[in-house]
Parts: sequence; C-alpha cells; structure tokens
Amino acid sequence: MAIAMLAGAAVPFQAASNAALGRALGHPLWATLSSLVVSLVVVAVLLVVARVPAPTFGMAAQGPAWLWLGGVAGVAYITAALMLTPKLGAASFIVCVIAGQMLASLAIDHLGLMRLPQRPAGAWRVAGIGLILLGMVVVQMSSTTGNPSTGSASS
Repeated sequence: MAIAMLAGAAVPFQAASNAALGRALGHPLWATLSSLVVSLVVVAVLLVVARVPAPTFGMAAQGPAWLWLGGVAGVAYITAALMLTPKLGAASFIVCVIAGQMLASLAIDHLGLMRLPQRPAGAWRVAGIGLILLGMVVVQMSSTTGNPSTGSASS
C-alpha cells in the first residue's frame, strides 16, 4: 500500500509539471506528446537495464480491443490534467480524479469487467465511495468559496 500511496503522491506533481510544460510549449497537446515521449524513453531504458525479453505481440493482437485502452486513457488523463490543474488547483483536480477512479473501479469490480474477478458493490463499498464523493464536494466548496475558518478566498 505504501508504494501505491507514493505513486499516487507523484500524480499531482505530474499534473502541475505537465500544465507548466503546456504553457511553455504553447499548447496542451504538445505537452501531452512530450510527456509521453519522456515516458517512452524512461521505460525503454528500464527495459534495457532490466534485460526484459522482447514481447510476444501475437497474444495481445488476438485479444479484445480494450487491451489497448490504457494508451488512450493515458492521453486523455494527461491532457485533462494539464488543462484543468491550473484552473481547479492540484487538490481540486486530483480529488475529482480520485472520485472518478473510484466510481469506475467500483463498476469494474461489481461487473467483473476486463477479466478481473467480480467483487460485488456491497453497502460498505458504496458507502466508502459516497464518503469520497462527499469529500470531493467539500474540497470543491472550499476551493470556490474560500477557507471557511478565515473567510479568505483560496489562490
């Protein structure tokens, strides 16, 4: 769980750096492309250093089309992050991302989609996601109305 939390902690930095890169390059899509090229270079180096054998594309090519959805989702996320983070702020953007991830994850688990084991959306899981959604609303209210304890607008 600690590794997952560390990976999650990197996400707001990714969003903020990509937003700044988009401004520097003049368009969000250039930042998306640049981010993905950097990712490609880093992964290529890791593959060489770890001596990972070449993939067998035959199985993947014969699989369902959704096997390739990760790349499309990556482009959508990176582009949304670099466009929305400056407007919403890092915390507001990420809390919305987390809420969306949890709703989609609950549906994937409940329906057993994408070859994952089916895990029913019981009352406790739904209640937990309800709390996340409530947290999203609270963060958004705080971001738009200012800090309730001081009455000042957030920057």
